[in-house]
Amino acid sequence: MSINLAQLKQSQQSLANQVKLVDDFNPTIKLVGGTDVGFEDDGHVTRAAIVILTYPDFKVVEYHIARLKTEFPYIPGYLSFREYPALLSAWQQVKHKPDLLLVDGQGVAHPRRLGIASHLGLLLDMPTIGVAKKRLCGQFSPIPKIAGQVTPLVDKQQQIGWVLQSKNNCNPLFISPGHRVSQDSALEWVTRCLRGYRLPEPTRWADAIASNKPLFKKSLDVK
Repeated sequence: MSINLAQLKQSQQSLANQVKLVDDFNPTIKLVGGTDVGFEDDGHVTRAAIVILTYPDFKVVEYHIARLKTEFPYIPGYLSFREYPALLSAWQQVKHKPDLLLVDGQGVAHPRRLGIASHLGLLLDMPTIGVAKKRLCGQFSPIPKIAGQVTPLVDKQQQIGWVLQSKNNCNPLFISPGHRVSQDSALEWVTRCLRGYRLPEPTRWADAIASNKPLFKKSLDVK
Protein backbone atom coordinates (compact mmCIF):
# COMPACT_ATOMS: atom_id res chain seq x y z
CA MET A 1 0.00 0.00 0.00
CA SER A 2 1.43 3.36 -1.04
CA ILE A 3 1.33 5.94 1.75
CA ASN A 4 1.68 9.66 1.07
CA LEU A 5 2.58 11.04 4.51
CA ALA A 6 2.57 14.65 3.32
CA GLN A 7 -1.00 14.21 2.12
CA LEU A 8 -2.04 12.47 5.34
CA LYS A 9 -0.43 15.20 7.43
CA GLN A 10 -2.36 17.82 5.49
CA SER A 11 -5.55 15.81 6.02
CA GLN A 12 -4.89 15.63 9.77
CA GLN A 13 -4.30 19.35 10.00
CA SER A 14 -7.50 20.06 8.08
CA LEU A 15 -9.53 17.73 10.29
CA ALA A 16 -7.94 19.12 13.45
CA ASN A 17 -9.27 22.56 12.51
CA GLN A 18 -12.80 21.10 12.65
CA VAL A 19 -12.44 19.72 16.19
CA LYS A 20 -14.61 21.48 18.77
CA LEU A 21 -13.13 21.82 22.25
CA VAL A 22 -16.31 23.14 23.83
CA ASP A 23 -19.05 21.15 25.52
CA ASP A 24 -21.64 20.23 22.93
CA PHE A 25 -23.51 17.37 24.59
CA ASN A 26 -26.38 16.82 26.99
CA PRO A 27 -24.88 16.95 30.51
CA THR A 28 -27.56 14.51 31.68
CA ILE A 29 -25.62 11.42 30.60
CA LYS A 30 -27.65 8.22 30.55
CA LEU A 31 -25.50 6.05 28.28
CA VAL A 32 -21.72 6.12 27.97
CA GLY A 33 -19.69 4.17 25.43
CA GLY A 34 -16.17 2.80 25.41
CA THR A 35 -13.92 1.65 22.56
CA ASP A 36 -10.77 -0.40 22.31
CA VAL A 37 -8.69 -1.47 19.31
CA GLY A 38 -6.21 -4.32 19.11
CA PHE A 39 -4.55 -6.41 16.46
CA GLU A 40 -4.52 -10.12 15.74
CA ASP A 41 -2.69 -12.45 13.35
CA ASP A 42 0.59 -10.51 13.62
CA GLY A 43 -1.20 -7.25 12.88
CA HIS A 44 -2.99 -8.46 9.76
CA VAL A 45 -6.40 -8.23 11.46
CA THR A 46 -7.70 -5.14 13.26
CA ARG A 47 -10.08 -5.89 16.11
CA ALA A 48 -12.34 -3.13 17.44
CA ALA A 49 -14.68 -3.39 20.40
CA ILE A 50 -17.43 -1.00 21.45
CA VAL A 51 -19.45 -1.33 24.63
CA ILE A 52 -22.45 0.74 25.72
CA LEU A 53 -23.06 1.11 29.46
CA THR A 54 -25.71 2.80 31.54
CA TYR A 55 -24.61 5.74 33.65
CA PRO A 56 -24.06 5.97 36.58
CA ASP A 57 -24.38 2.24 37.38
CA PHE A 58 -22.36 0.96 34.38
CA LYS A 59 -24.59 -1.93 33.37
CA VAL A 60 -23.87 -3.37 29.93
CA VAL A 61 -26.55 -2.45 27.38
CA GLU A 62 -24.80 -3.91 24.34
CA TYR A 63 -21.35 -4.67 22.98
CA HIS A 64 -19.92 -5.43 19.55
CA ILE A 65 -16.64 -6.63 18.10
CA ALA A 66 -15.58 -6.02 14.50
CA ARG A 67 -12.61 -7.66 12.82
CA LEU A 68 -11.28 -6.27 9.54
CA LYS A 69 -8.21 -6.90 7.45
CA THR A 70 -5.59 -4.30 8.40
CA GLU A 71 -5.06 -2.06 5.40
CA PHE A 72 -2.88 0.67 6.89
CA PRO A 73 0.68 0.12 8.19
CA TYR A 74 1.91 1.00 11.68
CA ILE A 75 3.15 4.59 11.46
CA PRO A 76 3.44 6.51 14.76
CA GLY A 77 1.38 9.69 14.66
CA TYR A 78 -0.97 8.29 12.02
CA LEU A 79 -2.51 5.41 13.95
CA SER A 80 -6.07 6.70 13.66
CA PHE A 81 -6.02 5.86 9.93
CA ARG A 82 -5.11 2.30 10.90
CA GLU A 83 -7.78 1.98 13.60
CA TYR A 84 -10.89 3.85 12.54
CA PRO A 85 -12.19 1.47 9.81
CA ALA A 86 -12.77 -1.34 12.33
CA LEU A 87 -14.24 1.12 14.85
CA LEU A 88 -16.71 2.35 12.24
CA SER A 89 -17.64 -1.25 11.46
CA ALA A 90 -18.32 -1.95 15.13
CA TRP A 91 -20.22 1.35 15.50
CA GLN A 92 -22.58 0.43 12.66
CA GLN A 93 -23.86 -2.43 14.83
CA VAL A 94 -24.69 -0.19 17.82
CA LYS A 95 -28.42 0.21 18.44
CA HIS A 96 -28.29 2.40 21.56
CA LYS A 97 -26.15 5.43 20.74
CA PRO A 98 -24.30 6.77 23.80
CA ASP A 99 -24.37 10.35 25.00
CA LEU A 100 -20.59 10.32 25.42
CA LEU A 101 -17.87 8.05 24.03
CA LEU A 102 -14.58 7.30 25.81
CA VAL A 103 -11.93 6.15 23.34
CA ASP A 104 -8.81 4.16 24.16
CA GLY A 105 -6.17 6.49 22.68
CA GLN A 106 -5.37 10.15 22.25
CA GLY A 107 -7.73 13.01 21.61
CA VAL A 108 -6.02 16.34 20.89
CA ALA A 109 -2.93 15.24 22.86
CA HIS A 110 -1.32 14.53 19.50
CA PRO A 111 1.41 16.40 17.57
CA ARG A 112 -1.18 17.58 15.02
CA ARG A 113 -4.08 17.56 17.53
CA LEU A 114 -5.83 14.63 15.85
CA GLY A 115 -5.59 11.38 17.77
CA ILE A 116 -8.08 8.56 17.28
CA ALA A 117 -10.61 10.05 19.74
CA SER A 118 -10.72 13.31 17.77
CA HIS A 119 -10.71 11.57 14.39
CA LEU A 120 -13.50 9.20 15.42
CA GLY A 121 -15.48 12.01 17.03
CA LEU A 122 -15.44 13.93 13.75
CA LEU A 123 -16.38 10.87 11.68
CA LEU A 124 -19.32 10.05 13.98
CA ASP A 125 -20.16 13.63 14.98
CA MET A 126 -20.04 12.38 18.57
CA PRO A 127 -18.69 13.90 21.81
CA THR A 128 -15.55 11.90 22.51
CA ILE A 129 -12.75 11.79 25.09
CA GLY A 130 -9.32 10.24 24.63
CA VAL A 131 -8.12 7.96 27.42
CA ALA A 132 -4.53 6.94 26.69
CA LYS A 133 -2.22 4.70 28.68
CA LYS A 134 0.93 6.37 27.33
CA ARG A 135 2.01 9.89 26.47
CA LEU A 136 2.38 10.66 22.79
CA CYS A 137 3.54 14.26 23.13
CA GLY A 138 3.63 17.09 25.63
CA GLN A 139 5.31 17.75 28.94
CA PHE A 140 4.01 17.61 32.50
CA SER A 141 5.12 18.06 36.08
CA PRO A 142 5.60 14.86 38.11
CA ILE A 143 2.71 13.98 40.41
CA PRO A 144 2.50 11.68 43.45
CA LYS A 145 1.24 8.18 42.72
CA ILE A 146 -1.88 8.85 44.77
CA ALA A 147 -5.31 8.40 43.18
CA GLY A 148 -6.88 11.72 42.23
CA GLN A 149 -3.67 13.64 41.58
CA VAL A 150 -3.72 15.53 38.30
CA THR A 151 -1.59 17.97 36.34
CA PRO A 152 -1.92 19.65 32.91
CA LEU A 153 -0.30 18.12 29.83
CA VAL A 154 1.25 20.95 27.81
CA ASP A 155 2.75 21.11 24.32
CA LYS A 156 4.12 24.27 22.72
CA GLN A 157 2.73 26.40 25.56
CA GLN A 158 -0.76 25.01 24.96
CA GLN A 159 -2.67 22.67 27.25
CA ILE A 160 -3.52 19.56 25.27
CA GLY A 161 -4.85 17.39 28.08
CA TRP A 162 -4.38 16.10 31.60
CA VAL A 163 -2.18 13.59 33.35
CA LEU A 164 -4.37 11.76 35.85
CA GLN A 165 -3.28 9.40 38.59
CA SER A 166 -6.39 7.24 38.44
CA LYS A 167 -5.24 4.60 40.94
CA ASN A 168 -2.61 4.42 43.67
CA ASN A 169 0.84 3.26 42.60
CA CYS A 170 -0.05 2.80 38.91
CA ASN A 171 1.13 4.58 35.81
CA PRO A 172 -1.02 7.66 35.11
CA LEU A 173 -3.55 8.08 32.32
CA PHE A 174 -3.32 10.76 29.65
CA ILE A 175 -6.73 12.35 29.21
CA SER A 176 -7.62 14.72 26.38
CA PRO A 177 -10.82 15.91 24.73
CA GLY A 178 -11.59 14.32 21.40
CA HIS A 179 -14.42 16.33 19.91
CA ARG A 180 -17.34 18.38 21.27
CA VAL A 181 -15.90 18.19 24.80
CA SER A 182 -13.90 20.79 26.73
CA GLN A 183 -10.65 20.16 28.60
CA ASP A 184 -12.37 20.45 31.98
CA SER A 185 -15.24 18.15 31.04
CA ALA A 186 -12.87 15.54 29.63
CA LEU A 187 -11.20 15.25 33.01
CA GLU A 188 -14.48 15.46 34.91
CA TRP A 189 -16.18 12.65 32.99
CA VAL A 190 -13.22 10.30 33.05
CA THR A 191 -13.03 10.84 36.81
CA ARG A 192 -16.76 10.17 37.13
CA CYS A 193 -16.29 6.87 35.32
CA LEU A 194 -13.55 5.57 37.61
CA ARG A 195 -14.50 2.74 39.97
CA GLY A 196 -11.26 1.85 41.71
CA TYR A 197 -9.39 0.56 38.67
CA ARG A 198 -6.75 2.27 36.57
CA LEU A 199 -9.06 2.55 33.56
CA PRO A 200 -12.48 4.21 33.58
CA GLU A 201 -15.33 1.71 33.23
CA PRO A 202 -16.16 2.29 29.53
CA THR A 203 -12.66 1.61 28.20
CA ARG A 204 -12.01 -1.04 30.86
CA TRP A 205 -15.03 -3.01 29.67
CA ALA A 206 -14.16 -2.47 26.00
CA ASP A 207 -10.63 -3.74 26.61
CA ALA A 208 -11.90 -6.77 28.51
CA ILE A 209 -14.48 -7.64 25.87
CA ALA A 210 -11.98 -7.21 23.04
CA SER A 211 -9.41 -9.36 24.85
CA ASN A 212 -12.01 -11.96 25.90
CA LYS A 213 -10.75 -11.87 29.48
CA PRO A 214 -12.06 -14.72 31.68
CA LEU A 215 -14.06 -12.60 34.13
CA PHE A 216 -15.90 -10.81 31.35
CA LYS A 217 -16.22 -13.93 29.25
CA LYS A 218 -18.08 -15.47 32.16
CA SER A 219 -20.25 -12.45 32.93
CA LEU A 220 -21.07 -11.52 29.34
CA ASP A 221 -20.82 -14.93 27.66
CA VAL A 222 -18.59 -13.43 24.97
CA LYS A 223 -18.11 -15.91 22.13
